[in-house]
Amino acid sequence: MHLPTTFNSLIEEANKLKLYKKLVEQLNKDFLLANIDLDFHEEILPSSLKLLLQETIYKLIQEKFTGYLNLLYIVDVSEKQVKELHGEDILKLSEDVSFLILKREWQKVCLRNKY
Repeated sequence: MHLPTTFNSLIEEANKLKLYKKLVEQLNKDFLLANIDLDFHEEILPSSLKLLLQETIYKLIQEKFTGYLNLLYIVDVSEKQVKELHGEDILKLSEDVSFLILKREWQKVCLRNKY
């Protein structure tokens, strides 16, 4: 399975396959499982989704690190990929982790759609 390398390419592919709503639903499901109070509206604009997700990840890293780790576990983001990121700049880290979360959620949505 080919995974997008940028946020824009991921959103383009999701829209092309008409799976953007499913991606948002999957995010909501995993955030609920992680007990994080965030519910994206299914009609949310991709730019708003990106900003809200990054902001939430940033706050989790800063204020609720255990919740952040729990979310990564529930979404099933590769620990190796997270460790490869540079954690000096928390803003950049939250942006990169947000994309890793979106990529993993996109994998789940694609696999469910395919099978």
